[in-house]
Amino acid sequence: MFGMIKNSLFGSTEETEYKLLSSETKDGVSYEVRRYDAGKYAAISSEGRSFDQVTGELVRKLLMYIGGTNDQDEAMGTVAPITFTVFPRDDGVMSRRLVVGIRIPVAYQRSPPVPSDSAIRIEERPGMTIYALQFGGFAGETEYRAEALRLTRTLGETAPYQRKQYLCCSYDVPIKPYGRRNEVWFLQEEP
Repeated sequence: MFGMIKNSLFGSTEETEYKLLSSETKDGVSYEVRRYDAGKYAAISSEGRSFDQVTGELVRKLLMYIGGTNDQDEAMGTVAPITFTVFPRDDGVMSRRLVVGIRIPVAYQRSPPVPSDSAIRIEERPGMTIYALQFGGFAGETEYRAEALRLTRTLGETAPYQRKQYLCCSYDVPIKPYGRRNEVWFLQEEP
């Protein structure tokens, strides 16, 4: 536990690199189109509980893994953002299925330590092009849903993005009181 806290507060934080393809503003809403390379992520899933009920627990488990609860007892440093893959119902409400992921730091991409917690898996995620909408404050299900609706309205019906899932992203440690950065990502349909 101490390793997780030390790693989160005093360890290095790298931001996942991306290529900015464009910055757009439509109807007063600004968003970016970005390209992320493929990479390894530590991921953990939950079904049956709401976003707000389970996110803290799942994030803690991932932070413990990157903070040293792994087969090498290695504190790897943190990577932003932590991503929450959600699966909205037709009415926009998030289903009770959630996948939380954190990108493995660059220095460990080739051979990440094995998680001590068997619920955490290491997965190879493909590269992706996304629409990203940034917003501040403390974000829970209500805030992410509102921003996803705002991005949906901004992009319109014809934009080529996946509608069965989207990513909610948090860039800050939970104890950061102000200047927080959150994003909603829509995955662009690949040709």
